[in-house]
Amino acid sequence: PSKMPTGKYTLGGAVSYAVMVIFFVIANKLTTAGNTILIQYTAPVYVALVGYSFLGEKVYLKDWITIGIILMGLCLFFLDDLSGTSLWGNVAAVLSGFGFAGLILFLRKQKHGRPIDSVLLGNLLTFLICTPMIHQDVTFETDAWFRILFLGIIQLGLAYILFTIAIKHVTALDAVIYPVVEPIFNPIFAYLFLEETLGFYAKIGGILVLAGVIGRGIAQASQTNKQ
Repeated sequence: PSKMPTGKYTLGGAVSYAVMVIFFVIANKLTTAGNTILIQYTAPVYVALVGYSFLGEKVYLKDWITIGIILMGLCLFFLDDLSGTSLWGNVAAVLSGFGFAGLILFLRKQKHGRPIDSVLLGNLLTFLICTPMIHQDVTFETDAWFRILFLGIIQLGLAYILFTIAIKHVTALDAVIYPVVEPIFNPIFAYLFLEETLGFYAKIGGILVLAGVIGRGIAQASQTNKQ
């Protein structure tokens, strides 16, 4: 029988979660949203490089091809929003990407345990680190509290409950590749509900990302059926 993971993996996941969230917010303050998302979503590369030695999960040629297609698509998608003007913002985004990759690896390491504990502890750690930074004169309107509650309960809370369930049944690389569709759907929904138009490069980039993710899923399903 598989051994239950030790506490160091839970703690490692919690620290990675805090690093991911905190530096993502910092990056959004210091650089463009395009820079932040694109750089953070280099995380599949880190997972692919470390996944075999840390988890024993092999990375195949199709995985590297998928990663290349996704990164190319993200570059096109956020082409108009990319900028090299904020070094520290880009550095923060890189650190957020490291945190994201670390979180995936540590959660996957706990596939026979309780990966949700890392998320709970990570949220607590983030709260303890960030609370002293809140200015005393900051006030929130009712709609601001509603947005905060929505982000906490749905966008992070429910999402990571489902994510920690899924991580037990998929590889670390699967877990980091499939969420890449998240930044693509944001402007798509904005177009559908707010009539905000997508540029030519954004459309091509979005198609590439979705094609890479869907194509890999089809290839894996085909391989599984053959086995």
